[in-house]
Amino acid sequence: MAHPNLLSWLEGQALRLGASSNPINSVVRRGIKKRIRQEIMSNNPFGFPQQVLQDKYDMAVAILDSASSAFDRGIIGPAAGDRIMNVLLQQGFLKKDPRHEAFLRRHGIYPPGFMVISPTMRCNLACRDCYAGSHMAVADTLPCDVFSRILEEKHALWGSHFTVISGGEPFMYEDSGTTILDVFAAHPDQYFLVYTNGTLLDRAAAARLGELGNVTPAISVEGFEDLTDARRGTGTFGRIREAMENLRAAGVPFGISTTVSRRNVDTIISDAFVDFFFEEQGCVYQWIFQYMPIGRGRVLRDMLEPDQRMRLYDDTWRRIRKQKRFIADFWNCGSISDGCIAAGGGNGDGYLYITADGTISPCVFNPFTTDNVIELYERGFDLDTAYFSRFFEAVRTWQRGYFHERLPGEHGNLIAPCPIRDHHADMREIIDRCGARPLDGFAADALEDREYYDGMCAYNRAFDIASAGRWRSDYLEPEMQGSRALR
Repeated sequence: MAHPNLLSWLEGQALRLGASSNPINSVVRRGIKKRIRQEIMSNNPFGFPQQVLQDKYDMAVAILDSASSAFDRGIIGPAAGDRIMNVLLQQGFLKKDPRHEAFLRRHGIYPPGFMVISPTMRCNLACRDCYAGSHMAVADTLPCDVFSRILEEKHALWGSHFTVISGGEPFMYEDSGTTILDVFAAHPDQYFLVYTNGTLLDRAAAARLGELGNVTPAISVEGFEDLTDARRGTGTFGRIREAMENLRAAGVPFGISTTVSRRNVDTIISDAFVDFFFEEQGCVYQWIFQYMPIGRGRVLRDMLEPDQRMRLYDDTWRRIRKQKRFIADFWNCGSISDGCIAAGGGNGDGYLYITADGTISPCVFNPFTTDNVIELYERGFDLDTAYFSRFFEAVRTWQRGYFHERLPGEHGNLIAPCPIRDHHADMREIIDRCGARPLDGFAADALEDREYYDGMCAYNRAFDIASAGRWRSDYLEPEMQGSRALR
């Protein structure tokens, strides 16, 4: 979390410049960078490695520069600019709603910072290996009254103003005459990041998003036309380009979401790919998901090889530090969030995941559960019941023991931060001990598949060999040699 003095200063800047065409201009950026550097250096009560602090600073600078460039290029329209400044920045990242701090005082732990919801598993595409395809009831749709209650409750209980929407294809959501656009309009105090295949973002949909201002679509691509169409269907890439054109015209900031596997890693880290989407298409950000073998066909051989993952790590951080690109890899950028943030972990930055049938799991890629939100509501409980479940508490205990509560020089490797992917045996022990249930048949099969278990553990050992030396040399050893100033 940012230091309160920094938050107050940034809030003043946002209020003073919020009406300008570019509220994050060059003068403000210089001031923000200076203040962030000062606050990061003076606010490290847990004794985290200095390079972790450097990573946080470098990412903050990349986000600032990317946002400023988007304002300059007109990619962020007036409504979107207003919602970014007044909801995402001020209420979400700056003010830290009083309910957020009140929760900390009551429970001695921060609440989740955001929620990921898949309101429908319906989709107009059938992408190979899609994690959403791991759910058996692929036609499930969350009732609109439950959907709305979740959004209202996360705000009321946790002071949370940020919601991620996944699927299925979110823009196919409809229940009792309520569409996903109606949901966005009904909750202007929320800022929504929507993972979408982009094929339904016609001019009318883009125009409506431009009017609302509280939505940013992250459009899924696998590479260029050949790779994207091979996974998502012929003609998909062309429709994605049309969607991006529509969003630019409507002043809707957007990004891309890329699932990286052995098949496409070389394309994803190429200059041609990054320049095409950031420079030519106007993307503001990129989310990188490394292939996880939990969807249709748990194909371990499609996971990034350890050396490929380290090449992706180096490329991502080079672009963040040198090119100031807002690129975030949910594994290779683990130092930004102090490691895993599943089950609402972290210092107010964590999240929970709710599927279209109401199942609550610790993470999008961790398909195990002990609670269902619809059942909780029917029994008179709320979201806190799931947050404080034995299962989620056990996941957070693992997170703290792996990184947060370690002594300086002994912090766990944040290049390998994921319990279910990088420490599979640990996660399986938690699942078994807490009696967590698989979400679907694929997850149930995984529990019984010794070859899958052994393969994941072998991968963990191989990646530890590939990454542990870098973690020691870049993060731990400098701590033993004295602190460094942020660059």
